[in-house]
Amino acid sequence: MNPVMLNRAASSLLLAALAFGSYFALSSHAHRPASLPQNTERALPAIEESAGEPFPDVPPKPAPLSNRIVEYHMAVELNAADMTLAGSQNITWKNPGTKPVNELYFHLYPNAFESKRTTFMRESGGKLRNDRMKEGSFGGMRVLSVKTAEGFDLTDRMSFVSPDDGNKDDRTLMKLSLPAPVAPGGQITLLTKFTVKLPAAFARMGYVGDYVMAGQWFPKLAVYEPKGRRGREEEGWNLHQYHGNSEFYADFGIYDVKIRVPADYTVAATGFPIKPPAVDGATKQYHFYAEDVHDFAWAASPNFLYYEEPFSAPDVPGVKIKLYLDPAHEPLKHRYMLAAKKALSRYSQWYGAYPYSTLSIVVPPKGGNGTGGMEYPTLITAWAAEKATPDLELERVVVHEIGHQYWYGMVASNEFEEAWLDEGFTSYAENKVMSEEYGIKPNPAVEAGSVTRPAALNLNAWDYATHGHYADNVYTKAKLVLAAIEKKIGEDAMKRVLRTYFQRWKFRHPGTADFQAVLEEVTRSDWSDFFRQFVYGDAMTDYSVERIASRKKVDRGKTMYESTVVVQKRGGTDGPVPIRFRFADGSTVDKLWDGRDALVQFRMVNASPLQWVAVDPNYSLVLENNHINNFIRADIDKTWKIRLNLSLTKLIETLLNGVAW
Repeated sequence: MNPVMLNRAASSLLLAALAFGSYFALSSHAHRPASLPQNTERALPAIEESAGEPFPDVPPKPAPLSNRIVEYHMAVELNAADMTLAGSQNITWKNPGTKPVNELYFHLYPNAFESKRTTFMRESGGKLRNDRMKEGSFGGMRVLSVKTAEGFDLTDRMSFVSPDDGNKDDRTLMKLSLPAPVAPGGQITLLTKFTVKLPAAFARMGYVGDYVMAGQWFPKLAVYEPKGRRGREEEGWNLHQYHGNSEFYADFGIYDVKIRVPADYTVAATGFPIKPPAVDGATKQYHFYAEDVHDFAWAASPNFLYYEEPFSAPDVPGVKIKLYLDPAHEPLKHRYMLAAKKALSRYSQWYGAYPYSTLSIVVPPKGGNGTGGMEYPTLITAWAAEKATPDLELERVVVHEIGHQYWYGMVASNEFEEAWLDEGFTSYAENKVMSEEYGIKPNPAVEAGSVTRPAALNLNAWDYATHGHYADNVYTKAKLVLAAIEKKIGEDAMKRVLRTYFQRWKFRHPGTADFQAVLEEVTRSDWSDFFRQFVYGDAMTDYSVERIASRKKVDRGKTMYESTVVVQKRGGTDGPVPIRFRFADGSTVDKLWDGRDALVQFRMVNASPLQWVAVDPNYSLVLENNHINNFIRADIDKTWKIRLNLSLTKLIETLLNGVAW
């Protein structure tokens, strides 16, 4: 157990206990009334006046886990009548590079929903997964003002840029020209005010009835990448719009956030509350704090049922698991909780301790799955169960999203440009937990069969043709690539690879080459050819039995059968390739081919005629995605060769394994 993480978790728990120990006793259920002191100070719009408030005295903390490039002090108020947010920010950004920086860039993600002409809407067609935008339910963000800490007004220096596609109707990326450059290692503080109109939820954020999911809800600084990060040759901004497939990338930092909602609402959020919620007439204010995270999300509803349980395990120093349930899911609360505990235990055992003191799970109401199955630092959204007794997909989604706490939350790859490093790793890890804890073994043959249009894994998210094409590759092909590596090196060695990668690169934003370097270091092997084909290239494997030619001959009065079999490589090289020859007398001969040449020919002489030939009869080739041509019978007309046909695997994959994102 890592003592630094243990001390950090203990400090966080102590801070929580000192600040609001009585609060947990008062609010173990969402609707239990609390007798709380009144707070007449309105949070909005004066965040700049309260940003410097001291926190309660706590013991000294361990060193930061991340470089903390950004610090956000924010206040936001929800108007539930028209589903709008009014917010203000005090943002400090530190220049991590070696050159002066003359402008800042902000992601204004809600603007993806302001018209049908935005890049997100054009690429997605107003749909994400199985959820569609409701006609006319647009949203958006307006930055009302930007000032420096010294009071210099920068509002007229704002402009919108669209570096990916030149779409002038897309306003999801904003440029802010500065009055003076920020020196290397220097910092700047800005004060902003903004409003958000929430859309009806279909793509991660928005509302369903009186339920609100506020993800990507504030003006969010883009990432300025230093030279060398992810192989970057020159330092500079990593700038992309919000696309139909893309998710997110941001710097680590500190978040201090006040959230005002109607008095009957309960709020779930990243981090932990540093004081009890303060009721002020018709409204209630929450105050949350999080550090060493790269995003802040929150959800609110007047209907949440709230449950919490402390949890610890040999590799989990101590976490408070918080569950925010839509009332229809109350009978399922133990299943959500148990899935979270199993996932945290396994991931911490395999990769490293979970360093935060809280983990919140939000279960949206019926019709709210547009916000379900999503990850944010220390907060996930689960799947709203449509049935009274849902199958294990309920657990699978929780397991998947908690996996994101590692590969999205802490390792924090660039999901714009290398989404497989998050989605693929999380999908691989999810399969491991479901197998170990629930006995649900993955079926690589079925999963590989669903990858009908393989592509390189390190493409920009929007360069995949459709959302299905994106998902087939960055989720399914990516986890199969990891499973294929495991097949070659063994499960124990793969655990060492992933643990080494996580421990070395957590809080540091690695790239694909960084993972390859760890793999080569741990295995002491060159993986460049494998990565060239299956990671940087669009290959899957496809080995085909092309033809069989047989003839009967008599040798010294004895009848023998001579057969020639041709096997072809149609895809990438990933041997050895097992081949089975079955004869009419029931005997079999197994051979191994290295799979490197384009063609191989086998000559078989046997007292019994050759009956059939099968490549990879036991489905051991993890990346083989075209099993339809793996089998031929020798004793029928060539026009009607019977092949083992797994052409339905795309449909099976979609039905059985395509709900966790």
